[in-house]
Amino acid sequence: MNPVYLDYAATTPVDERVLKTMLPYFSAQFGNPSSVYSYGRMARAAVAKARGQVAALLHAEPAEIFFTSGGSESDNWVLKGMAFALRRAGKGNHIITSQVEHHAVLNTCAWLEQQGFAVTYLPVDELGRVKPETVEKALREDTILVSIMTANNEVGTIEPIAEIGALLQARQIFFHTDAVQAAGHIPLSVAELHVDALSLSGHKLYGPKGIGALYLRRGFLPDALIHGGGQERELRAGTENTAGIVGFGEAAALAQADLATEWERLSELRDWLAAEIKKIPGCWINGDEEYRLPGNVNFGVAGIAQDTLLIRLDMAGFAVSAGSACSAGSLTPSHVLTAMGQSADKAGSAIRVTLGRYTTEEMLHRFVKALTQAVAAIRQQSA
Repeated sequence: MNPVYLDYAATTPVDERVLKTMLPYFSAQFGNPSSVYSYGRMARAAVAKARGQVAALLHAEPAEIFFTSGGSESDNWVLKGMAFALRRAGKGNHIITSQVEHHAVLNTCAWLEQQGFAVTYLPVDELGRVKPETVEKALREDTILVSIMTANNEVGTIEPIAEIGALLQARQIFFHTDAVQAAGHIPLSVAELHVDALSLSGHKLYGPKGIGALYLRRGFLPDALIHGGGQERELRAGTENTAGIVGFGEAAALAQADLATEWERLSELRDWLAAEIKKIPGCWINGDEEYRLPGNVNFGVAGIAQDTLLIRLDMAGFAVSAGSACSAGSLTPSHVLTAMGQSADKAGSAIRVTLGRYTTEEMLHRFVKALTQAVAAIRQQSA
C-alpha cells in the first residue's frame, strides 16, 4: 500500500499544472528578465504576470509584491530592513512580536536585539491566540514595528490580525504578518487585515521551493537585504528566478480559484479527524478548534512520547510530524505549546497532521485505524 502524506504544513507537492507552466522557462524561454531583447522581454512579461497573480491572492497591487527566495527571506528582509530604516529616521527602537512565531521571525528578532533594538515577546492564551489588548498594553512611545503571524504553523490557530492591524494602523505603527501557512488556504485581503507587510512562500501552496514574496504597502522602503543590481525595483538584487516565479504565480492563481471549495472540503475532513482522535482514550486537540486553518489537526496523546508514536506511524505508512519541519530532530519541547502553558511532558506528546489538496476521506479512515492501533500497542508494551 502506498505511503500517505499528511504533512502539508511542512511542504506541498508541486501541482502538475504548475510544473507544466514552469517547464518552458528552463529551456526555450530561458532569457534574463533584465535583458532588452526578445528573450528578456518574454521573461519579463512572465514575471509581471506572476506578480499580478500573487497580488490577486492578497487583493493587493502588483507593484506591492516583491519576489524573494521564500518566507524566511521575506521575514528577515522586512524586519531588519524596516527596523533599521525606522530607527534611522528617529521613529524609535522598540519591536513587538509573539512567543509563538516561526523561528524565521523569532531568530531575526533575537539578532535585532544584539543590534541594540528592544524586543517584547508577547504571551498567548491556552489556544495560542495573541489578544489585541495584549498588543495594545505592550505599545510604547518608541514602538516602531509589530510582527504577528496570521496562522500558527504548528497548531493552526488563526490570529486576530484584522483587529490588531486596525489598532496599529490608528497609531501609525508598521505592522507585518507572516502568512506563509495561511496564504492560499484562507481568504486574505491586505486592506481588511490592515497590514503594511505580509510574507508568503510558494512551496506551501503547491508551487516550487526556493521562491516566496513580500507584500509591502506603497510608501514603505525597507533597507535592502541583498545588494547588487536593480532588480525588484532596486530593493532586492539578483537575477530573477523566472521559472520559480512563474510557478509561484500559477500556484497562487490555482489556489485563488479553488479557495472556497477547498477550504470547505478540508474543514470538514479536519473536523471529522479531530472528532475521531478525541475518541481515543487520553487524546486531546491542541490549539483553537474554532479559529483554525482548514487542514491542521495538532493533538496530544497522554503518556506517549511523540518520537515513539511517529516511528510507529511511519512504519504503518503515514507521514506526519511533531510540529514545525524547521525544528525536526530537536529534543526541546515545542516553543508554541509551552507558550500556550503546556508542560514539557504534555508538549512532548504532540503530533501534527496537516491535510491538503490530495488528501481523501479514505486516507484519513486508514490513518485513524493505524493511530488507534499504534497507541494501543505502545501502551501495552509499557504496561
